[in-house]
Amino acid sequence: MTVTGTLELVALDATDIAGLASFYAELTGWQTVRNVDGWITLRAGDGQEVAFQQVAEHIPPQWPGQERPQQVHLDLLVDGHEEAAQRAVALGATRLADGVTWITLADPAGHPFDLCQRDGAGPQMQLFAVTIDAPDASALARFYASLLGMEVTYDGPEGALVAGGGKSLMFQQVGDYTQPQWPDPAHPQQGHLDVIVDDPGHLKAVEARAQELGATRLADGATWITLADPAGHPFDLSIP
Repeated sequence: MTVTGTLELVALDATDIAGLASFYAELTGWQTVRNVDGWITLRAGDGQEVAFQQVAEHIPPQWPGQERPQQVHLDLLVDGHEEAAQRAVALGATRLADGVTWITLADPAGHPFDLCQRDGAGPQMQLFAVTIDAPDASALARFYASLLGMEVTYDGPEGALVAGGGKSLMFQQVGDYTQPQWPDPAHPQQGHLDVIVDDPGHLKAVEARAQELGATRLADGATWITLADPAGHPFDLSIP
């Protein structure tokens, strides 16, 4: 039997997490479900969660270059993406780029995010996917699909998508990719995934599986282990 963890959420780094959480709550309509020292979590109507982790030395990305890369971004679905983009700018976002059905903006902490048009999406924004930069999107998608018990549902020249349990991860192909070097603040992670496990034995088993798939251990505690995926993105395994 293959040992897998369960994808819980993505956490974005920021200096002012209260301000950033307020920005996303106002923009998306999501609710705050956790607010502890250095950590705030929002929950969407479908149960998906996005968290904000306080990092005093956070250095904002500068999209689209790779000198200070974004590393990770949110793809949000909304009916009326132009109106939503105008609201985002009024709340403190910066408009970066436009497409036919999408608009890229930077949030107040500098993290890019995409507003994607979806007719009939409803009054509350939906999280389509957490998108992660990769030098080999297909390979990184297979890594996470194997680790999380998810399925690769798309694999093309621009990236690959994995899905399962009502959640999706997109891996974006970046030709001149520069990986994070956690915990070096000069090469920040920008965000990370949290993966939950059942108990200490499961924690060890999932870590062993992650390393078998190409992950590297970075740090550990009594109930958690931080690893880097094959593209260098840190992620946490933890017991809730």
